[in-house]
Amino acid sequence: MYAVIMAGGSGTRFWPASRTHLPKQFLRITGEQTLFEETLARIRPLVPDSNIYVVVNARHAAMTRQLLGTCAAEVLIEPQGCNTAACIGLAALHIRQRDAHAPILVLPSDHFVGDTARFTHLLTAAARIAGAEEAIVTLGVPPTRPETGYGYIEVGNEQGEAQDVSYFQVERFVEKPDRDTALHYLASGRYLWNSGIFVFTAQTILSEIAHHMPRLYAGLREIEPAIGSARYAAVLESVYQKLEAVSIDYGVMEKTRLPIYVLRADFGWSDVGSWQALYELRQEAQDADGNLLLGKAVAVDARQNLVYSTTKRLVALLGVEELTIVDTPDALLVSARHRSQEVRQIPELLRRSGYSQLC
Repeated sequence: MYAVIMAGGSGTRFWPASRTHLPKQFLRITGEQTLFEETLARIRPLVPDSNIYVVVNARHAAMTRQLLGTCAAEVLIEPQGCNTAACIGLAALHIRQRDAHAPILVLPSDHFVGDTARFTHLLTAAARIAGAEEAIVTLGVPPTRPETGYGYIEVGNEQGEAQDVSYFQVERFVEKPDRDTALHYLASGRYLWNSGIFVFTAQTILSEIAHHMPRLYAGLREIEPAIGSARYAAVLESVYQKLEAVSIDYGVMEKTRLPIYVLRADFGWSDVGSWQALYELRQEAQDADGNLLLGKAVAVDARQNLVYSTTKRLVALLGVEELTIVDTPDALLVSARHRSQEVRQIPELLRRSGYSQLC
């Protein structure tokens, strides 16, 4: 079994704590470790260190190696971000040279899992399914609210069991919905959140990339003979300059005719994709008035606010409700808490306004 940890994301909805030089996966926001370290710790009991591949942007390679510590995982450096299809294709290319038919666990580096034992059991079951037939397996999270920030999976009929875990046919992947559509999905009981976790073999996913994304596959074929040679980095950079940034969901999952199965991911999952998601996740740390104060902060007659501070400056709240306040040495965010999905608009505005150094 192999694992691919995708660590190239930018985490723009976590601005100003998350920046180009320090994206969300390298922040300590759910505990004492970074989200990347937590992901690595979850996967190591399942997969030997030598079979773990971490795909990371060039600017974060040194930081990634430092956080790996004694783990002997392979670090694959992308010269630029090209979304998840290129990331997965590159890792599968390397793994195919070792074992084309072993299951590969593909997972984001910046998610939270509450029940690690259940997570391990479900991934083991998914690997068994993916190793037994030419199929793609994914994990879907039972929705708890009409979330518009996630993609969804429409669930079909039950197809069988693996290790006492039922798996179901995926009818389709759907993009992030508007609120009315999300309400319909929630009420129907037939939809799960798309966790971004997949299991398949290298041969399976590369064959699907070849069929549905021929331009990407042509680039991968150009890279393949250079693996392990002195010209690898130059070839990789040349190919990546020509690639489009396409997600694996759009490029393959929405188009494939292979069986896709989904397991219900009932292990306390959160993508920690926004300040609102962090607020909901850290309920145990909230005070009696529902304030989540992370850092040097106090609150008087204030309710249901989130403060995240990385400075020595005290943040004091008085008579305010449902705000997100993020204080860093060079930028301060004050936002309505429920609008945290829109925070990504601020880095976009900063780039247009000549403040790209703050992104």
